Amino acid sequence: MKHIVLKAAAACTVVSMLFAGCGQKQEKLDRVTVCEVTHSIFYAPQYLAINLGFFEEEGIQIELSNGQGADKVMSAVLSDNIDIGFAGPEASVYVYNEGKEDYTQVFAQLTQRDGSFLVGRNPEPDFDWSNLKGKHILPGRRGGMPYMTLEYAMNKNGVEPHSQTNFDDSIQFAAMAGAFAGGTGDYVTIFEPTASMLEAEGKGYIVASVGEEAGEVPYTAYFAKKSFIEENPQLIQRFTNAVAKGQRWAASHSAEEIAEVIAPSFPDTQMELMVTVVQRYKDINAWSTMPQMNEKSFELLQEIMAQAGELDQKAPYDKIVNNDFAEMAA
Repeated sequence: MKHIVLKAAAACTVVSMLFAGCGQKQEKLDRVTVCEVTHSIFYAPQYLAINLGFFEEEGIQIELSNGQGADKVMSAVLSDNIDIGFAGPEASVYVYNEGKEDYTQVFAQLTQRDGSFLVGRNPEPDFDWSNLKGKHILPGRRGGMPYMTLEYAMNKNGVEPHSQTNFDDSIQFAAMAGAFAGGTGDYVTIFEPTASMLEAEGKGYIVASVGEEAGEVPYTAYFAKKSFIEENPQLIQRFTNAVAKGQRWAASHSAEEIAEVIAPSFPDTQMELMVTVVQRYKDINAWSTMPQMNEKSFELLQEIMAQAGELDQKAPYDKIVNNDFAEMAA
C-alpha cells in the first residue's frame, strides 16, 4: 500500500491567488485555501466556478495552489497547511487504511474519467494497445491515479505493463512532459493542455485517451479532514454549491464558451488550442454533471487500486465519501 508522506507540508506553491469573479459579490468573503493536484484544463468546471464568480456568490474567496502530486496535496491537508485538497480519491483511501483518526473525507467529485492522454513519438491513427509491448512508457507516480488507470487500461487490452513493457515510474509527474520532449521514453501519459502543446510543437502525438478506455471512475474530487468538515459544515456546503454551479455550466455550454471563460486561468494557452482541448474532454464525458460520488464507481476505483497492487484492504464507502453536501447542492 502506498503510504502518504507527511513531511512535505509546504509543497503546495501558490500559483494563482484571490481570483476575482464577475458574479454577485458579498461584502465579506471567507478565505478558503485549495491545493489542486495539477493545473489543467481537465478541471474546467472548477475554473468556470472561479471565473464566473460562483464562489464569490457563495461568500467564498479562493486561494488556489498547485501541489504537483496527490501525495503532496494530501500532506498539505493533513498538516493543516491547506483547507481543502483537490486530487484523486485514492489518497483518502490510503490515509483511512493507515488508521489515522482524523482522516479525510471526499465531499464533492469533479471529474469522472481519467483526464490524461497517451502520447507517442509518431502519429498512430490506427493505434492498438498491443503497440505498447516492448516499449518504454512513462506512467507517472506509482500509486497515483494516472499510473493505475493506465495500468488498468493496458491490462484490459491484454498488455501486461510490468512484464511486457518498461513501465518507468522514476520520473516525477511534473517533469514527465519535459523528459519525454527531451527524448526519454516511447510513450507518456500527459494531461491537457500539455499533451496538445507537445503535439502542436511536433514533439509528440496523442494516440489514445486513457479515460475513454478505462471507463467511468471517480478520478478527481475535493476532500478535507473530517474535523474540518464537522467544524465548517456551512462553508463546505457553500463550496460544494459553487462547484455544482460550475459543473452545470460546463454541461450546458459549448467548448468555445467554456474556453472563453477559463482563458484567464491559462494565459499561455492559445484560444484555438484551448477550444480543441475542452471539446476533447467533452467528447469523452470527462466531467461529472453533479458532485455526488456513487458507490459503484467508488468500488471500481478500489478495484483498479487492488489490481495495481496498491490496496491491502478495501475502505468503506460511507467513511471515505460524505455525499450530504453534494446531494444538497444538486
